[in-house]
Amino acid sequence: MADGRDEDILFARHGAVGLVTLNRPRALNALTLDMIRAMDARLRAWEADGAVTRIVLRANGGRAFCAGGDVRAVHALARAGRDAEVGDFWDGEYGLDALIAAYPKPIVSLIGGIVMGGGNGLSVHGSHRVASEGYRFAMPEVGIGFFPDVGMTYVLPRLPGRTGTYLALTGATIGAGDALALGLATHYVRADGFDAVVAALGEGSAVDGVLAAHAEAPPPTGPVVAERDLIDGCFSEPSVADILARLDGAAARGSAFAADTAALMRTRSPTSLCIAHAQMRRGVAMEFSDCIAAEIRLAGFLMRGHDFFEGVRAALLDKDGAPDWRPASLDAVDHAAIAGIFDDTGGPAPRSDREGRTDRA
Repeated sequence: MADGRDEDILFARHGAVGLVTLNRPRALNALTLDMIRAMDARLRAWEADGAVTRIVLRANGGRAFCAGGDVRAVHALARAGRDAEVGDFWDGEYGLDALIAAYPKPIVSLIGGIVMGGGNGLSVHGSHRVASEGYRFAMPEVGIGFFPDVGMTYVLPRLPGRTGTYLALTGATIGAGDALALGLATHYVRADGFDAVVAALGEGSAVDGVLAAHAEAPPPTGPVVAERDLIDGCFSEPSVADILARLDGAAARGSAFAADTAALMRTRSPTSLCIAHAQMRRGVAMEFSDCIAAEIRLAGFLMRGHDFFEGVRAALLDKDGAPDWRPASLDAVDHAAIAGIFDDTGGPAPRSDREGRTDRA
């Protein structure tokens, strides 16, 4: 039974399920501020509705669950000097992530296709993440002069070994096998089984039991599992430069994975790499609410800089793949400024933090 609709996001009740469907497939279901606000409001309403005992998130289109926030729109707003609206976007997106992390009812994400950036903010903080055969996870923000946000300061450092640091500093894409092994996904169901999962959850049976009954054998793992020892050894180094040196050494000894990883990192914004590395080293000891507050400050810092605008230009607008990072070298990055952002206990907090909602359930 449908009980709400917006062009880009749909809401419906299916028995015990409150169903959210992202409906912007031509944009790979990238999140607009209107979508974020609509989802926030509906989740709060369903939290208070005793007839809704679990939430399901899914997406239309097949190619992507959600490719992230609408970076083009944020870029345009920032270029136009509409800083308040840019701030509203980050506040809304990070506040929604915090709401999901603290939500008292199970949230089941049915993830088909690409899940990047803000799509991971919607899904990974929920209780259950169901990957399909098309699942592709990435946090590629270092490639556009940004940083792995949407609560990844909390999530990625807590993955096994240094796999989260690898994902943060490379922006590499992984499939369902590796995601299940790392805990980013909790179950594997082919996409053509998603409707059956929604129907079964709507009957009100225990969520864990329903998902266990529909889950299939996981697909083979990929390069992250295969190269775990090398990843842990290299990405445990105390600086980005040291990580690259270790990768170069492994490459010289014949590791194609190390060579490819170092080459990929050298295409990324040096400032973003250093921010992401600081996130991974500091985030493991931070509470979720503190991570979100730090990300608000980091976003504001980068909106006042150069690399985000240049990265979006090179990757999404002109698509020339040749960003002019400033600074262009790791040595010239202002590490003191980055440390100061993390050490700052003031600054704006996301909406959910102001309402006391950012402690994880």
